[in-house]
Amino acid sequence: MNQVSRHVVRPIRAEEWPEVKELRLAALQDPAAPIAFLDTYEEAAAKPDSFWQERAKGAADGTRVRQFVAEDQDGTWGGTVTVLVEDPDDDDVFGGAIQQRQAHLVGVFVRPEHRGSGVTDALFEAAINWAWSVPGVARVRLYVHEDNARAERFYRRYGFAFSGATVSMKGDPAKLEREMILAETRPQL
Repeated sequence: MNQVSRHVVRPIRAEEWPEVKELRLAALQDPAAPIAFLDTYEEAAAKPDSFWQERAKGAADGTRVRQFVAEDQDGTWGGTVTVLVEDPDDDDVFGGAIQQRQAHLVGVFVRPEHRGSGVTDALFEAAINWAWSVPGVARVRLYVHEDNARAERFYRRYGFAFSGATVSMKGDPAKLEREMILAETRPQL
């Protein structure tokens, strides 16, 4: 587990679905939510507990998805990131075809009071280390909305670069989501 100031970064556990739900709803209330997430607070809040239970179980126990959180000493979750493993011929979240086995970082959120404390770096370190540990993963990617300058700055600082691939934003085809990749090939371990 990674130590950051007063946080421990770790994968979620299946029984923590209420915390998964609460953190996702908090993320969807953030001012950046309309350009950072594909769903809305209203859509997520309307989902039954069984949805959140299944989501947490899959992100805790799965080999194709893993959610990480930064947990404060008092048990508060300060932030999260989820890694999806995508295989060739899968459809990605935007409907395109996947060409190679890759990891896709999604659901990045850090509570405002934890921003600038190193939490995001620690979350990315844990997520990317897990992604590279998955057999056959050839690259790590994410998408950033063209108007999300704060997120783009962090991703660039962390080592992501634009791949040139773009997709139209759900609900606003004039706006673009731009793919960023960390590396074209898996590092030698």
